[in-house]
Amino acid sequence: MKKELLMGTALVSTLGAASVAEAVTATMSGNHQVGMEFDSPTGGTDTNSQNNDTNFTVSLSETTDGGMTISSSFKLMDENTKTDYDAGFTLAFTDGSKLDVISAGNAAGSHAVSVPSSAGAEGVTTTSTNAASTGLDFMTGSTALGVEYHTASDFLADGLKMSFSASTDNGAAATSTYKIDSHYAIGATYVTDLGDSAVTIGAGYTSSDGSSTGTLASNDAGGVHVGVSAVTGDLTVAVGFADGDFITGDSSASEVAGEAVKAGVKYVSGDLTFNVGVANGTAKDGVFGTPGTTEDSKDVTSASISYAVASGVTAILGYTDVDSADEGTNDTTDGSAWYIGANMAF
Repeated sequence: MKKELLMGTALVSTLGAASVAEAVTATMSGNHQVGMEFDSPTGGTDTNSQNNDTNFTVSLSETTDGGMTISSSFKLMDENTKTDYDAGFTLAFTDGSKLDVISAGNAAGSHAVSVPSSAGAEGVTTTSTNAASTGLDFMTGSTALGVEYHTASDFLADGLKMSFSASTDNGAAATSTYKIDSHYAIGATYVTDLGDSAVTIGAGYTSSDGSSTGTLASNDAGGVHVGVSAVTGDLTVAVGFADGDFITGDSSASEVAGEAVKAGVKYVSGDLTFNVGVANGTAKDGVFGTPGTTEDSKDVTSASISYAVASGVTAILGYTDVDSADEGTNDTTDGSAWYIGANMAF
C-alpha cells in the first residue's frame, strides 16, 4: 500500500510538472470603473443613476520552436453578465506580420484613427429609429469564418502598415433578418514626422454581401473612412471622415446610407488630461429595397477632465451634449449628461 501511494504521488507530481512546463503563458488585465451619471433629456425629467463598467481579460500565448507566436484571449464583462469568446487565434510570424483566424474582424475597422472625445461613461439616449452614427467604422461588418492579415511595419514604404481581411458565409440558413454572408476589406496606417509632430494617417475600404428570405437591400454594407492624427508633445489633434452603407440588423431592419465627421483634441498636463470632441452623423434609412430619402442626424459635443490619482487609478469628470433629429424632426429624447467617477485598471 505504501509503495502504491508513493508511486501515485510520483505520478501526480510528474504530470503536474509536465503540465506546468507545457502550459501556455497567461496574462491578465482589466478595469473596474464606477461612477454616477446625471441625465437631462430635452423633453423629459432629469434622472441620475450609478454607472459601472467592469472588464477582465485573459490573454494566452505561446511561441513555437520556429519562433511563431500563437495567441488568443477571452473577456469577462459585467454588461448582462456576458462572457466574450469572440476572439479567435493570432499567429505572429518572425518577420513582424500577423494572421488573425476565426472572428478575425474587418481590416478597414482595424485602421480607423482614434479621435479624442469624453473619457467619461456618460451617454445620451436618442429615438431608437434614429439611424445616424458618429463612428468611423459603422460599415465594417464580417462573419466569424474569416481571416485578417497584418503586414509588418514599413511595408512597401517606411512608416506604412496594412491589413487585408475576408470572411465567408457562416452556414446559417437565411431568414427574414438580414445576415452578412461575406466581406472583403483593406486598411492602411501611415506614420511619419512633420516637423515636431508625429502624424498618423489611417484609411480603409470594405464591401459586404448579405442575404434575407425577404426583400433584399438595395445596397449591402460597405464604404470608406479616412482620418488624420497629429501629436505634438502633450497635444493630440485628430479628425476623421466616413461614408458608407450599413444594415441596422434589428427586428425592424433597414438599409442605411450614412456619413460621419469627427474631430477632437487631447492635452496632457502632468497628472491631468483634457479631452474635447465634436462629431456629426447623418443617415437616410429605408425599408429593404427602398433607400431612405429623409435625413436622420446627430450632433455630439463632449469634454472631460481626467486626473491620475495613483498608478492605475484615474478620476474622471465627463460631459456630453447631443442634438439629434429623426426623419427631419427634432428629437425630444436627446439632451445632455454629466458623469463623475473613477477607473481602476490593472
